[in-house]
Amino acid sequence: MSWLINSLSRHTNLLLVQHKMLTVILMIFMYSAQAQEEIILYNNDIPNAKMEVIGKEDTPLLYKYELKGAKKAVLIIPGGGYGMVAINHEGHDIAKAFNKEGYSAFVLYYRLPKEATMIDRKIGPLQDAQRSMQYIRENHDFSKIGVIGFSAGGHLAATLSNHFDDLKIENLSEVSLRPDFSALIYPVISMDGEITHLGSKDNLIGREADLVDVVYFSLEQQVDRRTPPTFLVHAVDDKAVLISNTTVYIDALKEAGINYEFFQYEKGGHGFGLINKSDPRSWADALFKWLKTLDD
Repeated sequence: MSWLINSLSRHTNLLLVQHKMLTVILMIFMYSAQAQEEIILYNNDIPNAKMEVIGKEDTPLLYKYELKGAKKAVLIIPGGGYGMVAINHEGHDIAKAFNKEGYSAFVLYYRLPKEATMIDRKIGPLQDAQRSMQYIRENHDFSKIGVIGFSAGGHLAATLSNHFDDLKIENLSEVSLRPDFSALIYPVISMDGEITHLGSKDNLIGREADLVDVVYFSLEQQVDRRTPPTFLVHAVDDKAVLISNTTVYIDALKEAGINYEFFQYEKGGHGFGLINKSDPRSWADALFKWLKTLDD
């Protein structure tokens, strides 16, 4: 009987060791899968920066999720009200979803508009978005490069989509900074006091901003025939960023004759990222289906 107990004990210990080894291997694999190359956006001095106060948190980066053989890519801009960067659920998670669909992805950690670190805080985020598109085009040969943004990141993506030729950075190579498509997920669009997200407006241009800045950063007033095809997502019950931000942009897209698709949720609120727990439908599935129609 004792030999049986000893044998079972040895077998149990072996299983425990194997389980621990498997756990360690899985942890290493998961870490390596998530660890992405960090690209410092600017080779030399950061434009528009007060260099003496620039720290790591104010250094713009791209997180590169390169997929071998990918012919298309996307620039991902997380939200955060221009007061933070929600880089995980609106950044890294989105990059992995695009990788699964055959896209290379680049997640932007952009500078937040601050008087303390910028000469002109209003243009800092746009500079980083323009530089990101420039970097991708200069260093890769993708047939299409789009942009997707969430909340205030949606505002920045829409700013890039309409002010791509108003250069805020040097562009000696003269590559196009225009995205080939734009996806705006519960986006801040307007600086109009009636519908804007006040936190984003305050952080970017100030609550009592000059009219010229209000107009420039109210993207529904900037749409023209060069604005890229656009996919939009918003929930009717979004209390943080009113759905009217999306609807006024759609009106402008219609007037300019721009191809667009609107995926509307009745419920879901704001900031749900990939998964709206209030509705089983996937906006991401609808987005990828729509993107395929752009190739037809």
